[in-house]
Formats: sequence, C-alpha cells, structure tokens
Amino acid sequence: MQDIKPAVHQFLLDNFLMGDDVVIAENASFMKERILDSSGFMELVMFLEDTYGIKVGDAELLPENLDSLTNVEAFVRRKKASSAQPA
Repeated sequence: MQDIKPAVHQFLLDNFLMGDDVVIAENASFMKERILDSSGFMELVMFLEDTYGIKVGDAELLPENLDSLTNVEAFVRRKKASSAQPA
C-alpha cells in the first residue's frame, strides 16, 4: 500500500488548495483550518474508496476518522486490515 498521508496531502493540494508549497500539518483539522467543507469531505471519501478499495459507511463519517492526515491514515489502515481478515 502506498504512503497514505502523502497521497491524501497531494489530493488536497490538487483539489482544494492553491500551490504545491502548501504544507498541511499531520494533525491539522481539515474543518478548523477550513481546508474542507461538507462537500469536500464527500470528495475525500470518494478518493479514499477509489484509491484504497475501501467502503466508508455513514457511521464512519466522523472527525476521528477523516479530519486530519493522521486520522485518515489510521482509518484507511484499519479498514484495509479488517477487509484482509477472513470472515
């Protein structure tokens, strides 16, 4: 699996922020820093689902999962790990 934080950071730069020199701190809140709004979060979810082959449920649309680079990385790793375990 590719490095998640750099991929998400690049997605945010390409789609929401101007300039490649913008740095997003790993623990910066996407909401508090006004990086994403509600439609931006939906675009992020679609990016994660397409890129990592995961399904994000409505109950998982929480800041603990999606509101920083660190949270997104941990969430994707958990989802990938749980989908890799046999049922």
